[in-house]
Amino acid sequence: MTSVVKQPTVTTAAEPTRLVQTWALRKVYRSGFWLNQKVESLHSCSLSVYQGETFGLLGPNGAGKTTLLKILLGTVRPTSGRGVLLGRPVGDRAVKQRIGYLPENPYLYDYLTAWEFLQFIAGLFEIPQSVQRRRIPQMLELVGLARSTARKKQLRKYSKGMLQRVGMAQALINDPELVFLDEPMSGLDPIGRYQMREIILSLKEQGKTIFFNSHVLGDVEQICDRIAILAQGELICTGSLEQLLGTADTYQVVGKGGTHEVLQSWVSNLSFQRECWYGQLRGEP
Repeated sequence: MTSVVKQPTVTTAAEPTRLVQTWALRKVYRSGFWLNQKVESLHSCSLSVYQGETFGLLGPNGAGKTTLLKILLGTVRPTSGRGVLLGRPVGDRAVKQRIGYLPENPYLYDYLTAWEFLQFIAGLFEIPQSVQRRRIPQMLELVGLARSTARKKQLRKYSKGMLQRVGMAQALINDPELVFLDEPMSGLDPIGRYQMREIILSLKEQGKTIFFNSHVLGDVEQICDRIAILAQGELICTGSLEQLLGTADTYQVVGKGGTHEVLQSWVSNLSFQRECWYGQLRGEP
């Protein structure tokens, strides 16, 4: 008589859905009178953004953040590499109905009121009037704009902070699955930055997936689940804030002298070249 031994069932957690994925994206611009000069704005950029997370792209001005965003939005073509947005190739027109975008310096029609402007954007998305009547007040409430102001005051009379709120409302008018924010706190005073941060956090609580560009560490560390650092067009590292800060107290060191045994007890990844030794040291600088 033989007995059958049941094997234990091993369950593995399903990987979160990737809403954004890129492979070796590269963008080269041509400049000069004869267009014979090449400027590489983005170099071999590969990253993933998962459903429901707030992803921060951090880097100085000119690092290539906006170029990457424009490639993902389909307004700029990459020189090489490829990307996928919501399961479709970057630039797919159907995908654009499902995303929202707030540029760094949005152009809003000066002589429209906020209400009229949101109606115009909703019309571009072919949102029915019955839905607009419900959706526009919801967006105004979310970004903290009074209905009376939105109906009567022309946008040319709005402050920078108020214009950013209107810009955020238009980015959300189509109830997007994925929201791109390019320097949304740029030029705002401390109160305006706080208010914009609260709006983004409320979107995060709703489960929205947010791709957030900034050159200010304080903005991304208070909002984002994961961060990527971009410098001179190259992706330096990607991870949670805790993962990235975990290496913040590690320093590259070089020196001369000392015995091999003593150095090994203090310095990790120890190597020797000519008369010098090299390695990593943890601790305060």
